[in-house]
Amino acid sequence: MRAGFLGALLLLAGGYSYVAFADLSYLSSAGRLGPGFFPRIIGVSLTALCAYSLYADRARMPTPLSAFRRTLAAVVALSAAFVLALELIGGLLSMIAFMAATLALLNRGRHVQNALLAVALPVGFYLLFKVWLNAAMPRGILPLPF
Repeated sequence: MRAGFLGALLLLAGGYSYVAFADLSYLSSAGRLGPGFFPRIIGVSLTALCAYSLYADRARMPTPLSAFRRTLAAVVALSAAFVLALELIGGLLSMIAFMAATLALLNRGRHVQNALLAVALPVGFYLLFKVWLNAAMPRGILPLPF
């Protein structure tokens, strides 16, 4: 399961890196750091770390991936639902719902820890991108007042 997840994450990280390098400029027209600076660092780092994690995981894990197909299919379905929910209920609420559902599936029995993580991480990302970096987040049909 872990190797399949890391492989999918590696593909997504590679796609993210491609978009960061192909569509976003590294420098602005004034010669300052442009909108592609931060995404390029994140994309390359994420791709390298996922590739290393996948290599290290495959080296020590003899079990085949087929034993975890149901869990993998559920995570893929939850990810697709997350992408659809972004435009319907907005970024923050869809992140909270996705994290809660995914943690309930993958981290069974730890309800308090799952609830704390499902709220704290999306709120932290929201504050990072919306408040500190002043980046746009999907608003959804009924936008949040903050």
